Amino acid sequence: MLTKNLFRKPKIQLEDAGPQAVVTPSVPDEMCVSCSGCDTVIWMSELIKNVYVCPKCGKHFRVGARKRIGLICDEGSFEEMDAGMASVDRIGFPEYETKLRSARIDSNESDAVLTGTASFDGVRCAVFAMEAYFMMGSMGTVVGEKITRLFEYATENHLPVVGWTVSGGARVQEGILSLMQMAKTSGAVKRHSDAGNLYLCVLTDPTTGGVDASFAMEADVTLAEPGALIGFAGPRVIEQTIRQRLPQGFQRAEFQLEKGFVDRITDRRSQHEEIAAILKLHAGVTA
Repeated sequence: MLTKNLFRKPKIQLEDAGPQAVVTPSVPDEMCVSCSGCDTVIWMSELIKNVYVCPKCGKHFRVGARKRIGLICDEGSFEEMDAGMASVDRIGFPEYETKLRSARIDSNESDAVLTGTASFDGVRCAVFAMEAYFMMGSMGTVVGEKITRLFEYATENHLPVVGWTVSGGARVQEGILSLMQMAKTSGAVKRHSDAGNLYLCVLTDPTTGGVDASFAMEADVTLAEPGALIGFAGPRVIEQTIRQRLPQGFQRAEFQLEKGFVDRITDRRSQHEEIAAILKLHAGVTA
């Protein structure tokens, strides 16, 4: 039997529900990160408390230059030098200006090294820290100039220099101008040393290429963070050149310590105390 409601569209509850309240997904206040060394999921607050070192396997996470100085030097002691210096495209390398703009946004720094003065347990020194998030700490003319100026300032004021390196090497976008910084920085380090001043360098992951072949490996005391890749050419380049497999752990900090290129491997969590002790020893300060 036919009825008048036979062809009427049935009501759908969702259509008649009226305006609905917007449901916001619940996002935890504290975020997690995964350790690339052991796949452990770590609360961000725990990682920060542990100075960006995995509490399970000891993997050292990469940190920015400004944050590194803030974590390891005396609190509030850092005074920046040459803050306004920034690289420009002097040889017209394709897309270099675009990469520079992107690097400044990614790192919130003007170039790939931060320089200034700071203190460790009250012992004043000149410091530099390379910025991994600015084109992987590559050394261009500004990096070389800032490092050179820092060592010249330290020489004039009889200050020790403490530095942290992280770099993929010379900046190819600046050609020969970048390679010239190897000689310029090395000369500044030599003059600083000849004046009887201390230079302590901490090699972090990675320290390679032209930086490794110049001021990074010219320190009086050379420390390294655990597992840091340290060398001129990378392992894959060497394997392709000699057509042989390299041993496990080749060019890592532990390998370099065994071969005598590094004086000591130092955990980031104890770097403040270790660096302070070396500076006091050199300055003749008794505890």
